Amino acid sequence: MLRDDIITVFGGSGFIGRHIVRALAKAGYRVRVASRRPHLAQDLRVMGVVGQVQLVQANLRVAASVERALEGASGVVNLVGILNESGRQTFSRLHALGAKTVAEAAASARISRVIQMSAIGADADSASQYARSKAEGEAAVKAAVPTATILRPSIVFGTDDAFFNRFADMARFAPALPLFGGGKTKFQPVFAGDVAEAVVAALETPEAQGETYELGGPGVYTFAELMRFILDEIDRPRFLLPLPWQIGSVIAMMSELAAILPFVQPMLTRDQLIQLKSDNVVAEGAKTLADLGVQAETVDSIVPNYLVRYRRYGQFHEREV
Repeated sequence: MLRDDIITVFGGSGFIGRHIVRALAKAGYRVRVASRRPHLAQDLRVMGVVGQVQLVQANLRVAASVERALEGASGVVNLVGILNESGRQTFSRLHALGAKTVAEAAASARISRVIQMSAIGADADSASQYARSKAEGEAAVKAAVPTATILRPSIVFGTDDAFFNRFADMARFAPALPLFGGGKTKFQPVFAGDVAEAVVAALETPEAQGETYELGGPGVYTFAELMRFILDEIDRPRFLLPLPWQIGSVIAMMSELAAILPFVQPMLTRDQLIQLKSDNVVAEGAKTLADLGVQAETVDSIVPNYLVRYRRYGQFHEREV
């Protein structure tokens, strides 16, 4: 049965957004997906019953469009984010100023249920522009809507993720995978479906208002361990090449220069390299998925199901021992 509540989701057409739209629709909410290019997200309509999922055009750089997207809504989820800058899509404009625009529009519309998607490692004093902009966004949201809930996930995995798929695809052609700094950085991957459940729980739990949650899965892995896991699952033996951070900086700079060309995405940026120098795990004492009543899925239970497409001879071929 459909609820009367309308939840506006900014960035709902992205990887994590699709999981969240599906979870909200399953919970009975009417979902309004605000996107810069709604015509490219028509498939979201089938995630609910007829008319349950609505698509509208909105751009965080245009305050009027954000205000229109919030008309009649009782809750808002802001997922808009980028991993590297391109043209007018900058960390400051989207993570900081964009989040501020959404929060202030929500405050004007008297919407108290606001979910801001941030990231583990968000820090106003970080050397990373990405991490600083995420922290600025958190501060702006809390200033406008003190009852807002901040969610900080570690790397998020799922069928179309940009981590496991990226390195599995790289291993199809590259003779070796790089381990910057020796691959010692720790991660706590979290399933996109669990992040979506956390969003629903945060909207429905009064105690979650004004709180910050760090979202990580049940396992902590080093970068090297994750690379070995990927290579084992796709049955492609590759050399893991430890590289010092200085070499990584040169590679990142060359990658950024190559990205000047049209339709070329950087393999690695200098800002991403800075982020790789810090562990990406749930902080001790932080509120977690468990505090929202979400039981986290493991990497082993989800990731192998979609990495099979990268195996040399397909899913059912006998694996090498």
